[in-house]
Amino acid sequence: ANLSLYGIALLIFTLMHSVSVLVQYRWIAYTAISIGCCFVVAFLIGTKEPGLNQPSQDKSLSRISWAHWFKKVLYYQVALVYMCTRLVTNVSQAFLAFYVINDLGMHQSSKALVPAIIYVCSLVVSVMLQETRWSGWRLKNYFSAGAMIWILSGIGIVLLPSRMHNFMYVLSITIGAANALMTVTSISMEGVLVGEDLNGCAFVYGSLSFIDKVSCGIALYILESYQG
Repeated sequence: ANLSLYGIALLIFTLMHSVSVLVQYRWIAYTAISIGCCFVVAFLIGTKEPGLNQPSQDKSLSRISWAHWFKKVLYYQVALVYMCTRLVTNVSQAFLAFYVINDLGMHQSSKALVPAIIYVCSLVVSVMLQETRWSGWRLKNYFSAGAMIWILSGIGIVLLPSRMHNFMYVLSITIGAANALMTVTSISMEGVLVGEDLNGCAFVYGSLSFIDKVSCGIALYILESYQG
């Protein structure tokens, strides 16, 4: 979905380069909303939910209280890792368009092309990781590798002069790989936390997603206030 959005943006930036930025973003919004509505309608009409012929008689799965997870140290560790991962990926994407245009002076189409490269590289690395058998040490090593790649990429972004702005495309590849490594491993850590406690997994995934959204919102608010 994100890659499709950046593809639409790249197409509009290329075809409508002579109009104002406001009109360009308006067309991006109209196009994305229209395509999204079509897919929602297709999903609602075309997806048939199978009926439950026989109620489950499994008594071994008892309901787990949400307070149960707050007693686990691993919950806080995974929450911190997941929150930091989403902060890095989401906040960087939010300010990337301003960076490539205002700081590097790149072409308007780079606002879509650079994030698209990041998502393509993330997709490729994620596909490569999908068959990986995760263990504790492997999760730590892969996550540490992704974090280190991101730190090096961040240093490159800070030090990158505007006259070498084309090097940003190379950094986009490393950022995409780092995003995938960190995101895949952090989500896998959630699976390790849940384990076989399937009755409580909804609270774990929901609460961590809530923490992610709140922290990203606060971070963006603070950064925007500082910028202003």
